[in-house]
Amino acid sequence: MERLQSKPPRTALGSLVGKQLERSETLGGAWASVAVAPVFLQGAEQAVHAGGAGAKEETGNVFLYLFQHVIPHGTGLKIDFGAVQFEVLNIQFFQVLAVVLMFLLFFPLVGRLRKEGKMGWLSRVFSGFVLYIRDEMVKPIMGEKGTRVFLPYFLFVFFFIAFQNLLGLIPHSATATASIFVTGALAATTLVMMIGGGIFTQGFLGFWKGLIPHGLPAPLVPLLFIVEIIGLLAKPFALTVRLFANMLAGHFVVLSFMGLIFYAAGGIGKLAYGVAVPSVGLAVFIMIIEGFVALLQAYIFTYLSILFIQMSMHPDH
Repeated sequence: MERLQSKPPRTALGSLVGKQLERSETLGGAWASVAVAPVFLQGAEQAVHAGGAGAKEETGNVFLYLFQHVIPHGTGLKIDFGAVQFEVLNIQFFQVLAVVLMFLLFFPLVGRLRKEGKMGWLSRVFSGFVLYIRDEMVKPIMGEKGTRVFLPYFLFVFFFIAFQNLLGLIPHSATATASIFVTGALAATTLVMMIGGGIFTQGFLGFWKGLIPHGLPAPLVPLLFIVEIIGLLAKPFALTVRLFANMLAGHFVVLSFMGLIFYAAGGIGKLAYGVAVPSVGLAVFIMIIEGFVALLQAYIFTYLSILFIQMSMHPDH
């Protein structure tokens, strides 16, 4: 299944930037804007000296080109299942890389701990995260029994999201969680755990009957059932949008600051290099904040998933 991508109409200056972006399309996030800076400043200066009426319109297109870099794009690799073809996107490489890194980091740490009975500095760092998730997030909500059952799942969710978020901050990378399809799939697993856990603990009919408050007048039962179904689906929808919007917005803010340099170049030419100082400074500041947000969003997604699953399994608590 090939992905369709729409592109804005190219002007003379827009084509110049577009060609440079296509040559460096492996760059990710704000780093792509650095690659097009020289060619854009040169083209903008030529447009200003030419006195074209469309100079400002052309320089404004740079934001569209930069923002397109955040959108997942095809790698040229395709998986053929006969009648159906799937194109491999760039974000899928980093999803696989996140899982591989988790295996490469955690399995040797567990083996060393069992063999030598002591932890190195890396083991202590990750054990701190594991203990916090177990003792401060899962156990207070689900209790001892629920922790033994669900802790491996929540550990995987936290580190999988955190690794994808952090990989997206590396040059030449892409942020998988900035795609609503990725966050939607993660939220769908939470929804399956909610419904499955609720049915397992309450029974099939008991789970669906439990959505309706006891003692409700019969004419209101259909209406309240629909409202409760909407409320059930709203929980994973909130997880989807929250993670997607926060990760995407951070990249857009960085690219907006960098795009100001190129936009200013359309009006003041080489003097736009002076705009680069505050713009780059603010972009770096946002990138530092994004490092914190990467872990924060993994925590929020995991914590809310714990709450939602527990609420579905034990609605009376």
